[in-house]
Amino acid sequence: MSRLDVFINRMVSQRACLNFAAQATAAMPGPVFELGLGNGRTYHHMVENMPGRDVYVFERAVASHPDSTPPDDMLILGDVHDTLPAALARFGPTASLIHADLGGHNLEKNDAFARAVSPLVEPLLAQGGLMVSSDRMYFDALEEVELPEGAVPSRCFIYRKP
Repeated sequence: MSRLDVFINRMVSQRACLNFAAQATAAMPGPVFELGLGNGRTYHHMVENMPGRDVYVFERAVASHPDSTPPDDMLILGDVHDTLPAALARFGPTASLIHADLGGHNLEKNDAFARAVSPLVEPLLAQGGLMVSSDRMYFDALEEVELPEGAVPSRCFIYRKP
């Protein structure tokens, strides 16, 4: 499979999973967290499809398109190893939806990062909340959810806090 096909499968899966998660958590209170801003395409999609919901973005340094950059009060800057524990202290286990697209092209490094960040993400979710990730995550208490129609297996993952 070409790198272009892999990229397309990732984007199609990400959209399908985010749309599913946005609808499934629409009635839940609590913030939405976007882990990693990048160019801002996913953030822009989330804001467009979740009007009225607070979408906080966690990022090391902003390099997004101006139309896809969150306002300063919705931006949490720094390394996620520091900002996620601080978010737990600030918000508690209240996130209705968390999305992470933090990996790069090195699958081994992505897996190591997912293992390191999973225990920092898990306590942030509210009961019934969903986690959508481009990489397999490693949670103690979250359940993996079947992918929605249109998502390509192994290109996106969804987890629910029971």
